[in-house]
Amino acid sequence: MAVHEQVDRWGDESAEAALPGRRLSELAEQAVRCTADCCGASSTVSEAGAERPAAVTHPDLAGLVAVQLRSGDGPIPAALERGGPVDTADLLHDERWPDYRAMALDSGVRSCVTLPFRRSGLTVTLSLYSFRPGALENASHGPVRALGEFAVSCLVRDRSYRAALTELDQLGTALRTRPVVDQACGIVMHVLGCDADAAFGVLRRISQGTNRKLSDVASGVVSRRGRGLERDLAALLN
Repeated sequence: MAVHEQVDRWGDESAEAALPGRRLSELAEQAVRCTADCCGASSTVSEAGAERPAAVTHPDLAGLVAVQLRSGDGPIPAALERGGPVDTADLLHDERWPDYRAMALDSGVRSCVTLPFRRSGLTVTLSLYSFRPGALENASHGPVRALGEFAVSCLVRDRSYRAALTELDQLGTALRTRPVVDQACGIVMHVLGCDADAAFGVLRRISQGTNRKLSDVASGVVSRRGRGLERDLAALLN
């Protein structure tokens, strides 16, 4: 599949396509397809204080990613620190990252390159692997760079989309509960002879003191029409 066709697929706004794992899997799979002598790829995404999802094109590569994230040593941590591509032409003669190197060689991997992509506080890494030494020397300048840049853009957009959906859901909840809260405030105002701000403050104190939602407290006041609550409400007025 051509790079521009993959870009069109990533434009999909479906819930499935918006999952970070799905984005990472597509990035890794397409990177392998468009890179000569590449035997596999892995990708990760990280954000400050958040879990770091990862995707691999072969189960053997999961260990290579895990050992780097666990130890903080390897091409992925190095690329994140450097802010640019990190590669090795032949792991057999490279003395860096001993744990990662041993596991890679045990899997038959001789060369690798990791590219980081950063945007809006989010970082994606794309790692390519080869069974042949020196096979990935020019990979960081090929089409995988365009794939990585677009993938991180999609993930940033997905994050904004999810945040917007959450905000809309919260707004919808507020709009649905507003009438009962207003009605409860009216009842409290009548019972206590106070203004709207004071009545809302009474409801909020009950909510905080009982660890119940404001809407649930309001529903309780409305259902009883304030009867039998005069003394308790008055105690919360001041």
